[in-house]
Amino acid sequence: MRLLHYWRAMWGIIGRELLRFVKQRERFISALVRPLLWLFVFAAGFRAALGIAIAPPYETYILYEVYITPGLIGMIQLFNGMQSSLSMVYDREMGSMRTLMVAPLPRWFLLFCKLIAGTAVSVLQVYVFLGIAWLYEIEAPLEGYLWVLPALLLSGMMLGALGLLLSSFIKQLENFAGVMNFVIFPMFFMSTALYPLWKIKESSELLHNIARYNPFSQAVELIRFALYNQFNQEAFIYTLSAFVIFMTAAILGYNPSKGMMTRKGGGA
Repeated sequence: MRLLHYWRAMWGIIGRELLRFVKQRERFISALVRPLLWLFVFAAGFRAALGIAIAPPYETYILYEVYITPGLIGMIQLFNGMQSSLSMVYDREMGSMRTLMVAPLPRWFLLFCKLIAGTAVSVLQVYVFLGIAWLYEIEAPLEGYLWVLPALLLSGMMLGALGLLLSSFIKQLENFAGVMNFVIFPMFFMSTALYPLWKIKESSELLHNIARYNPFSQAVELIRFALYNQFNQEAFIYTLSAFVIFMTAAILGYNPSKGMMTRKGGGA
């Protein structure tokens, strides 16, 4: 296969995903309503409970709405990753996934293209969310909106790879909602998306340890620091490692000779 074939396949998959996203306006709206609701409604109560301001991980005190903004960005990417995996299950039931997987290209490359497409959609959603938050004076440094892009790409691919891994285990569309709830809500609430790690430690040592090693927490911290022109090396290494593990497991899961697809009799 020539490089041109890989290039056309990649942009064909990305273009299909973007076109699907544009046509599904309710998906775009729902992706924004959820974090905006947390930002403008629930944050008021949480801020009152925690106090008007909090310090870590920055030297200056910041409002609670500013603190949870990276967590809500992570929420957008987490739900988008699960939504992308839902479309994988749907395509498999409809038969279009079989057409994709029998293409004369490496299966890992096709899955990686699907992952890039889903990540591109999530990054678009994030910047629209940041734009709305900026209108309400929830701002980051101007350079931070550029610095955060690599962090968004890595965190989006990590969470998308997790979604791909889950989709390799799910045979029927009806079973997906339960699996999503089983993954999304524990990952989100047992993380640093809403509370700083030191605050969690005050309430529960066990919850502190879970939140600390939660891949979603590390993705959120990577975004949080990048948004303020800082680089969190620990979060970067952890998020990158989680991406490699999830993506490798997903590729194996979609391998007809080694993965779950053969054992279920589902084929590609």
